[in-house]
Amino acid sequence: MNISYDAADGPFGRPLFDKPSARALRRVGVVDVGSNSVRLVVFDGAARSPAYFFNEKIMCALGAGMSETGRLNPTGRIRALNALKRFKLLAEGMDTGPLSIVATAAVREAEDGPDFCDEVLRETGLKIWVIDGREEARLSAQGVLLGWPGSYGLVCDIGGSSMELAEIHDGEVGRRETSPLGPLKLQDIKGGQRARRKYIKEKVAALHEQMGEQKDRLFLVGGSWRAIARIDMERRGYPLHVLHEYRMTAKSVRETAKYIQKSDLDDLRINCGISSSRIGLVPTAIEVLLEIVRSFRPRDIAVSSYGIREGLLYEQMPAKLKQRDPLIEACRYAEHKDARVPGFGKIIYHFIEPLFPSAKPERKRLIKAASLLHDVSWRAHPDYRAELCFDNATRANLGGLKHSERVFLGLALMYRYSNKFDDAHFGPLLALIDEKRRHEAEVLGKAMRFAAMLWLKEDADPGQLRWYPKKKLLEFKVAPEAVDLFGEVAQARLQSLASTLNAELRLL
Repeated sequence: MNISYDAADGPFGRPLFDKPSARALRRVGVVDVGSNSVRLVVFDGAARSPAYFFNEKIMCALGAGMSETGRLNPTGRIRALNALKRFKLLAEGMDTGPLSIVATAAVREAEDGPDFCDEVLRETGLKIWVIDGREEARLSAQGVLLGWPGSYGLVCDIGGSSMELAEIHDGEVGRRETSPLGPLKLQDIKGGQRARRKYIKEKVAALHEQMGEQKDRLFLVGGSWRAIARIDMERRGYPLHVLHEYRMTAKSVRETAKYIQKSDLDDLRINCGISSSRIGLVPTAIEVLLEIVRSFRPRDIAVSSYGIREGLLYEQMPAKLKQRDPLIEACRYAEHKDARVPGFGKIIYHFIEPLFPSAKPERKRLIKAASLLHDVSWRAHPDYRAELCFDNATRANLGGLKHSERVFLGLALMYRYSNKFDDAHFGPLLALIDEKRRHEAEVLGKAMRFAAMLWLKEDADPGQLRWYPKKKLLEFKVAPEAVDLFGEVAQARLQSLASTLNAELRLL
């Protein structure tokens, strides 16, 4: 990630969540009127990495049958209008301010699309922004940048009636194209599977010619891609059911396509938790994905839960906020909101940093995140605190975090509260990180567990740790103001840290 920071405050910058420009984004409501569904999302929390305060989707299938009639599905139109009436009242109750509402392929292509927008305005007072395919591609790409600042690759957003491509590099959106490759529209092609696959191949070839070579990461945005990712998880027996940042390869896409072909769709729907309206689109969507992967040959494939709705939020951010690390900003906000001594996480980070002298920036970033989160779960029952920390880190809505990094962070926070390790509960997820990283997470967790015993005010000096890896020597010099805090329990925790390092402990 290519992220800038305030030089005066080191690599993690000064928190921006309490500045006026960020406070204005504290609670933002956006609505996406798509070809298949209408969804309201209300964002809240740290503006750079907001939580989903509210998220509701109503399957309307506005685009169903449009290839034959040229008009919006009449039943879907009624359902969409009712959904927007409901969303307006919900937004008013949540004090979101004016809703940002966008409509995509179905509304922009239907001959009665303008009439539908007029009806919504008359009935609800809500103004719908009908965007073209290239604008849809841009907003979806911005949604990806919300979670992956500075990323390189090709964003592929599939809806019911269209599919958009956009390239991203250095936090910027480049070339963009749109196509009629939405599964709802493809199902209307006459001539069966052979004709449909020929059509898909021709359209993807044209997209490849327009977009050029795109061999970096392929980011998948859209409900049909997420459904395929769920099925891929099921096929692999993958232990962490978090779709955002889930990775696939070209080989796994091919294997999952075969798995879908030979499986009963009702069984897949039940086993993978996919809606009945969505599962019907999966066999067509996987044909599109196979051709995209075959044609563009990406380095790897990542699923993004962030798309057009998050892109609308990103659109409202000032440039300085866009450049911030979403993980660190979210952790700072959590500390500010929930920790007993907000600001002590920074003290802990600098205190334990000497234990990781060769850590690269991406690893130091996780150490910083753990330090900021070390005290946000103190309200939980002591018997379940460690387990809760692990579950929160591995499943929380955090951007810019690989699945392996989620497990590392969860394991470190678990050891922050407990020396014990419950293999039955955590075991399957540990397969996502290697033994070296597990040990590093244990060292980090036990270091935070010790540092928390020297709990002082925000700008205090607890002392100094020195670590000599070649000598296997750990030294600690307690600060004068912390001497009385360095009692028996603190000493036992320091000894536990030294044992985990397989080190001799020397007190100075």
